[in-house]
Amino acid sequence: MRMSWDLTFVLLKSGGALGLLLTTVPFLVWMERKVSARFQRRVGPNRVGPFGLLQTFIDGGKLLFKEQFSPRGADKFIFFMAPVLTFLPAVVAFGLIPLGEIRLGDSTFLLSVADADLALVAILALSSLTSYGIAYAGWSSNNQYSLLGGIRSCAQLVSYEIVLGLAVIAVILQTGSLNLGEIIRGQDRLLFGFLPAWNIFLQPVTFFLFLVAAFAETNRAPFDLPEAEQELVGGYHTEYSGLRWAWFMFGEYAALFSMCCLITVLFLGGWTLPGVLDHLPIGLVRGAAGAAVFLLKVYALIFFFMWVRWTLPRLRWDQLMRLGWMRLIPLGLGNIFLTVFLIEAFR
Repeated sequence: MRMSWDLTFVLLKSGGALGLLLTTVPFLVWMERKVSARFQRRVGPNRVGPFGLLQTFIDGGKLLFKEQFSPRGADKFIFFMAPVLTFLPAVVAFGLIPLGEIRLGDSTFLLSVADADLALVAILALSSLTSYGIAYAGWSSNNQYSLLGGIRSCAQLVSYEIVLGLAVIAVILQTGSLNLGEIIRGQDRLLFGFLPAWNIFLQPVTFFLFLVAAFAETNRAPFDLPEAEQELVGGYHTEYSGLRWAWFMFGEYAALFSMCCLITVLFLGGWTLPGVLDHLPIGLVRGAAGAAVFLLKVYALIFFFMWVRWTLPRLRWDQLMRLGWMRLIPLGLGNIFLTVFLIEAFR
């Protein structure tokens, strides 16, 4: 009976997380179109539904009924599986991120599908799997532009995953845990009586490294070299159409949402707001308020990602590689040594 209840609880949480992600991605597409319109002095979607909110769902319906084109000479199986391998890791990684916690008596429930002690390692491993889907899409399309986009993606993701890992190591040294819940609880205090003890203030260099690597991991401009429509037509997804192309877009925005959730956990205190939420009664009220705070932080980060995309020009390929290997990786190594020195000095 106990096992049956646990399985039912996990399935309910999994369905809730998937439902949240499926409704969030269309909203992010609408948000991207509105933000880009503001930057370009346009209006953006405003006809279908209130404020144009239903425009994304209409576009998704059109993609659903479009022809599923497969180029001649393509590897059919890998060509079909590549979009799945692109969006699936982001969906699974999102299930490991706690959006809040609810305390009822002596029990504490995390708002995540699974509370794993090695959740941070699992999320980093899942994020690296995205490169396989993109590389397979480029190779299986039998298109030179697609192949070049896939090769670019592999080189870019491998390079900046090193930077991402170096930044995570500094956070682990600071917090002493790989559990995302423990990392968040370690930031639930005030410095000097007024400043939240978030890692963005304790480790600003680490936050900068992780943020730049996150742009590269999610293929967001100015690091969108795998697509680079001015050079590669559409990059790795040039030969995709209809629903298969939609899976790539779904994976891109799901990865963006998951990455912003991870940044919120590691550097912005997650669901905590020291000195504010402490005054709320323990239970459902504080849990709901914490989840709302978490999502507000996430959407603020997403807006920043969109702001950067529509502000900065794309880097050249040699500039991208030089920045990663000759600037950020040495900076990340030096940051680790500095973190260890400060921890030992103030111990």
